[in-house]
Amino acid sequence: MTADATSGLGRFLTIADTAEILNISAGQAYALVRSGELPAIKLGEHGQWRIERHVLEAYIAARYEEARRKGLWNQAEFTDLPELFV
Repeated sequence: MTADATSGLGRFLTIADTAEILNISAGQAYALVRSGELPAIKLGEHGQWRIERHVLEAYIAARYEEARRKGLWNQAEFTDLPELFV
């Protein structure tokens, strides 16, 4: 699904929409929501989870930043100093 396709989904995404965008299972998307890692709200009589599109985009951007920082850390010369990990 492209960014253009996600814009047609509206402000709120379902768990299934979110799973498709992230290319993960609905169960994995639900676990992200239940753990609080991916902020969401419950709407309606049956408490259906909804994720705001901009919140999902921020989540994705944060994961990219986390991966970038880990990559930089792993490239640093001091990562093999044992006294840093005591």
